[in-house]
Amino acid sequence: MLGRLRGAMTDSGPDVFLLPGPVKTDPRVLQAMMRPAMNHRGAEFKEILAEIRALTQYLFGTKGKVAVLSGSGTAGLEAAVTGLLRKEDRVLNLVNGKFSQRFHELAQVYATATPLSFEWGTAVNPKKVSGALEAGSFRAVTVCWNETSTGLTNPIAEIAKVVKDHDAFLIVDGITAVAGLENRMDAWGIDALVMGSQKCLAAPPGLSAVALSTEAYDSLHSDTSFYTDLKAHVDALAKQDTPYTPAVPLFLAFREALRMLKEEGLENRIARTTRLAEAARATVDALGLQLFPDPKFASNTVTAIRYPAGVDDSVFRRILREKHRTTVAGGQDHLKGRIFRIGHMGICSHEDLEAGFRSIEATLREMGHPIAHAGAGTGS
Repeated sequence: MLGRLRGAMTDSGPDVFLLPGPVKTDPRVLQAMMRPAMNHRGAEFKEILAEIRALTQYLFGTKGKVAVLSGSGTAGLEAAVTGLLRKEDRVLNLVNGKFSQRFHELAQVYATATPLSFEWGTAVNPKKVSGALEAGSFRAVTVCWNETSTGLTNPIAEIAKVVKDHDAFLIVDGITAVAGLENRMDAWGIDALVMGSQKCLAAPPGLSAVALSTEAYDSLHSDTSFYTDLKAHVDALAKQDTPYTPAVPLFLAFREALRMLKEEGLENRIARTTRLAEAARATVDALGLQLFPDPKFASNTVTAIRYPAGVDDSVFRRILREKHRTTVAGGQDHLKGRIFRIGHMGICSHEDLEAGFRSIEATLREMGHPIAHAGAGTGS
């Protein structure tokens, strides 16, 4: 449980902020934005972009092509879809949560999209993916690697193998996976992998990054988009430039967060995130609560917890926020009122998580819900 962990990092303030994104940001990253205006076409910014490009490759664990866009994770997803697909292309969208459903809706705008749906809280079944690909010809498959809405991680390596066996592109929403979960995109055969700045990297929201396989880069086209023209962004970054005016302060914060990731070590951050997730799940069990997703596929970056009977979501989160100064997320879509979600990615520490669960235990007691083990949320 939480009491058995010892984290090296401390909370940066009195509030406990445990959203699954945006996550808390280190003061060092925030300070990086506090610079006078600079020429975004000048030599200084070119040096910054060169460093960002190398560190972004480190972030993705690839030597392949990368791009950084001024725009949230959805902008990165749109850039990948519009760069690889045209309206007549068939794409199979794997849907098992709110964000994979949104990915499907995005794909519908630019291609001929077919959903393959699974119950929320259950993982994508690679055998069913294989069956769908055998039944029809698809140019690409989309998947949300870590479905934040349900706290579930899909079996990405197995899915990638099936997609490669059927000679299709695999476009992956890795927004709450990259830098939080083990990533072997080159070895697995992921063609386009997207991350968002405000998740596992712990930078401010507003930037996205995309990593591409060689085959995907060679297949990019520029006739279905303008601002999100992925090839333009990739090629510009390779020349220490951007195709359009970048959000300079966010790029500076992004670089600092990447530097902090490199200092900690990518594998160390992933391992720390895993330890926090294991502690969170053990504490959920000790409190007598239940995870929402299939435990075999529970996410290491966000934990989704079912509300006990009689606990009202709005009251619970209001008490947490106003009395205990703790922020967590509620459910989405038809899960509103049924679950709450805790993020433990980025620079989240043992102390953050322990304080959060202490507040959760106290709030449940105040609302009259019995706790299985006294002190379970305090690490004792």
